[in-house]
Amino acid sequence: MDRVIADEILPCLPMKLRSAIQTLPPEVLGKAHEIRLRRGRPVTLDVGDEEVFVSSRGGIASGPDDGYIFTDQEALVTLQLMAGSSIYSYEDEIRQGYITLRGGHRVGIVGRAVVQDGTVKVIKDISGFCIRVSHEVLGAADAVMPYLVKSRNRLFHTLIISPPRCGKTTLLRDIARQASDGVRSLGLVGLRVGIVDERSEIAACYYGVPQNTVGMRTDVLDACPKAAGMIMLVRSMSPDLVVTDEIGREEDSVAVREVMNAGVSIVATAHGDSLDDVTRRPALRCLFEGQMFERVVTLSSKDGPGTVESVFDLKSQTLLFTRSGH
Repeated sequence: MDRVIADEILPCLPMKLRSAIQTLPPEVLGKAHEIRLRRGRPVTLDVGDEEVFVSSRGGIASGPDDGYIFTDQEALVTLQLMAGSSIYSYEDEIRQGYITLRGGHRVGIVGRAVVQDGTVKVIKDISGFCIRVSHEVLGAADAVMPYLVKSRNRLFHTLIISPPRCGKTTLLRDIARQASDGVRSLGLVGLRVGIVDERSEIAACYYGVPQNTVGMRTDVLDACPKAAGMIMLVRSMSPDLVVTDEIGREEDSVAVREVMNAGVSIVATAHGDSLDDVTRRPALRCLFEGQMFERVVTLSSKDGPGTVESVFDLKSQTLLFTRSGH
């Protein structure tokens, strides 16, 4: 069985469900990237591009009618196990719709949102969990790092553009790791890296300690709004490089400009299919009109998650790399 799932995820599930998942073939568990639990409905695993139903008798079900049904009681027990019987200590995370497990696995949570003054105060009557299995890919940034190193102690301001589930966070994490530890073959010394990890997906901190490998010189501001976090890091930790995920709001753009104007490099990601797609958004357009970013990396999943489609130099308007080689 996949040791990550066996050691870090299964202990957070009710015994009967745990036993059912343990009967799945090793090749299924080894490739699973999401486990979905919905009250009153069959348990499923996302394995590559396929959906696998867990059988109520163990093993793979022939379809949803033969699936293991996740019960109301199991939903309550699951939340208690994930929170270590101290749900109160996870209140802030749950309000944002997730919990981070030991090992860096992020669990999305849905239910009835209690809203006050336009803000979600708590999520009650939990109805579903999406367990995203954390798979680090050390070396994921090897192909792009030569295009991102500006000098021995600096990276180009870089934006990574990617549709959902195409590996942008995996790439971002490994860029942070390599920048932090240094890359001798590229003449890059180790940099002071500051990560703003608003949804605990990059470093995946568990009680403040990164569960993912993010580098020896990296400081992480966990569960903090990106815009505020970027400014806080620049003022308090004197980073050489700030790393953050999924910018897209007006306040994010303002903070990015402040980071750059402070002489600090930045590597960030944004949802999108292409550079044209991203530049059409009013909140981000100003960053391109002002030529703030220097490099744009575009990803897809055409050859699997993390496929690098292109690396573009915004200053010279030059295509530095394309997957097709054209």
